[in-house]
Amino acid sequence: MKARIGYAAWTAGVAQFFVIHGITQSAWARPYSWARNNISDLGNAHCAMQREPEPRYICSPEHGLMNVSFIALGTLLVVGAVLTGPLWRRGATATVARILLAGAGLGFALAGLAPADVHENQHVLGALLIMGAGNIGLVLAGTGLSNNVPDPMRRAAGLLGITAIVALGLFLSHHYLGLGMGGMERVAVFPLLVWTLAVGTHGLFRLSSDLGAGRRGGNSPVPSRVAENDLIV
Repeated sequence: MKARIGYAAWTAGVAQFFVIHGITQSAWARPYSWARNNISDLGNAHCAMQREPEPRYICSPEHGLMNVSFIALGTLLVVGAVLTGPLWRRGATATVARILLAGAGLGFALAGLAPADVHENQHVLGALLIMGAGNIGLVLAGTGLSNNVPDPMRRAAGLLGITAIVALGLFLSHHYLGLGMGGMERVAVFPLLVWTLAVGTHGLFRLSSDLGAGRRGGNSPVPSRVAENDLIV
């Protein structure tokens, strides 16, 4: 049950974020651009010209909704990191990976609680937790995940984490490679979200399949005693 809740938290958290992202950006009178605008621009509380890191006008009528989404995403990422224990090996690498992934969740929550144009320093700290701690955690997840996790998901964790860390370096140095400021930021942020969404949905699907097979076999839906590793993807 804990694993099911953890998978559901990751799935719901990321899904609602992308839905609210779309709703919030569609409310802009001046079209929002994934290339020219930061993700954080959606949560800015005031309409104003922003000079750094690239000049752009920001006016997000649904900023309150976006900030609630940031907080919800962060909370659910932490819940998932805590409750997906069966996904992970025992040992320091897995423990550190989970702590760092939870740190990314705290970063999203902090970003929502402290919009960039209201509490800039706290917002920047949240962003660093997301793109720094979260992506390092993603790299470590490649070796910290249990052998029962499909190989493609373990390999993807490491590759996506490395890609995102490189993108973070390019973003901070203002080298956008034609993607624009917002585009490069998304390469630094979205791999973590895509991976947690994939793991969460896959885990829920496999748990449902296993329980369904148990029913067809005449067993009770939830065995009275099940080893944690039997509930992994």
